[in-house]
Amino acid sequence: MAVWQLGRQIRRMRRDWDQRARENARYYVVTGQERWSDEEFYQSGQVMLEEQILNDLPNICQGMDPKDMKVLEIGCGAGRVTRALASFFGQVYAVDISPRMVRLARHAVEGFPNVRVFRNNGVDLGAVREHWWHRFGLGAKLEVDFAFSCMVFQHIPSREIIESYVREVNGLLRPGGLFKFQVQGSSLVEVEPDNTWVGVPFTERDAREMAQRCGFELRYEHGAQDQYYWLWCFKTGKPR
Repeated sequence: MAVWQLGRQIRRMRRDWDQRARENARYYVVTGQERWSDEEFYQSGQVMLEEQILNDLPNICQGMDPKDMKVLEIGCGAGRVTRALASFFGQVYAVDISPRMVRLARHAVEGFPNVRVFRNNGVDLGAVREHWWHRFGLGAKLEVDFAFSCMVFQHIPSREIIESYVREVNGLLRPGGLFKFQVQGSSLVEVEPDNTWVGVPFTERDAREMAQRCGFELRYEHGAQDQYYWLWCFKTGKPR
């Protein structure tokens, strides 16, 4: 994809998700119901933690104490999962492309001093690295122990953008660490470059080849051909 086309897609993603945040942020984050109370919304994040984190601790923690772990979340939205992560892990870094979503996420994690939420540029994790440099000095390297993303990449219509994020995570994740995330698995979707709601689909082969290019081993996968196709990618080396 040409650079100008990629930039156009990123601008559209930011604009569309900001508009969704303005209209009904919680609905667009998780479409199970149109109206969510605070209790319901944050409880849904706790359910995600229980089903996808607490049930998978050997792969995620690998013997570490969760309170000693640094965790990265891609696409935090209004902060429903971010808040749950912050209650369990020692430090949480979260990013989102939408300025309005970032404000909502920061509000959601008020009272959690172990969380930092950043607005990123929609394609990399420079905002997180810059924060670390400002705090500890240029050249200081942040290393996270686990990275997580849910209900995010299913909405990205560009394989280049998704792969860019996977490569960026590799640069921050410790060797052997896990990046657990979802992509669109259904081959029945119709993907259009300007549609920021329907993401590009991945087959198992697509996912495995992307993982290898980005310095990961795709060790497990679940939900192929489903909208919520889970991938367990363990860092093995540097991207090619």
